[in-house]
Amino acid sequence: MNTRFLPLIGFALVAALLVFGINYMRNNSMNEVPSPLIGKPAPAFDLPFLNDPGKRLKNADLAGKPYLLNVFASWCFACRDEHPVLMNEGRALGIPIIGFNYKDDAADASRWLQQFGDPYSIVIADRDGRIAIDFGVYGAPESFLVDAKGIIRYKRIGAITPEIIAFELKPRLAAMQGERQ
Repeated sequence: MNTRFLPLIGFALVAALLVFGINYMRNNSMNEVPSPLIGKPAPAFDLPFLNDPGKRLKNADLAGKPYLLNVFASWCFACRDEHPVLMNEGRALGIPIIGFNYKDDAADASRWLQQFGDPYSIVIADRDGRIAIDFGVYGAPESFLVDAKGIIRYKRIGAITPEIIAFELKPRLAAMQGERQ
């Protein structure tokens, strides 16, 4: 065998592995990490409203209705991709979307919502990130679909897309609706 082709063959193998690895990572990303909280009660929280720290929201206040808890921050680049989707398609879910502002400055978060719009029913602030730890938050954006009994039914790590709304959230909401009847 002629050895002058060995470097070319080696390069081709490395390139093939790289392409395979990138495709694998894209299709099996962190978005699919299973959460130990699925099927369990949402962690208890008592957090101040972003723009009115004198008012507070507890998860008990949300009992009896499903909601989507969306973790976001003004410093989060992926949140900028997700935000127009929530603005355009969030209301079609038919449930409250609770904004969970994560480790953010209140003035920055308020400015961000004024600039890009506010798709949330309520925005609460977890400035130190302690409650986010209870939810197992890796970073922003992340979202949790919580049923009327306070049970986490779905967790999304990463931005919500129109496809996630259509193929993940809406079917789960329909199934939850069917269970209540």
